[in-house]
Amino acid sequence: MNTLDKWDLRFLELAWFISKWSKDPRTQVGAVIVDQNKRIVSVGFNGFPVRVRDTPERLNDKEVKNEIVIHGEMNAILFANRCLINLVCSLYTFPFLPCSRCASMVLQSGIRRVVAPTIRKPQDHWMHKSAERTRLIFNEARVELVEWEEDITLLPKVEQNV
Repeated sequence: MNTLDKWDLRFLELAWFISKWSKDPRTQVGAVIVDQNKRIVSVGFNGFPVRVRDTPERLNDKEVKNEIVIHGEMNAILFANRCLINLVCSLYTFPFLPCSRCASMVLQSGIRRVVAPTIRKPQDHWMHKSAERTRLIFNEARVELVEWEEDITLLPKVEQNV
């Protein structure tokens, strides 16, 4: 089991909270980017692009939704609205690590550390294969990947004093 410090737990819990903002009926994803000084740089959740209606018909049609949706990690990178390369940033995601497509964007953006719950019960074969590719990509590019192996509801209550 990986050990997380109180800040890791706080930001992972925040990613969990932000995931609830997504209207996706199947998978709600939250992402938080923080700099080396533990300041929040950006947040994101999965959803449709600006000015594209998130109708129930689109959200419930997996094929349509997957073609339109912007992943939480991508939204957080886009919402940062600045270059992250020199900020020495960490990315926190919930409910699982970034897919391989997002992993490539994480690398290109300059993020150097990712903290996410590990995938215990993949919803489908694609997710499991994508997670394997993400681990490979991060390892090769020397992005530190910390996988939280516990259920998010078991996160210990973090002391509120800094």
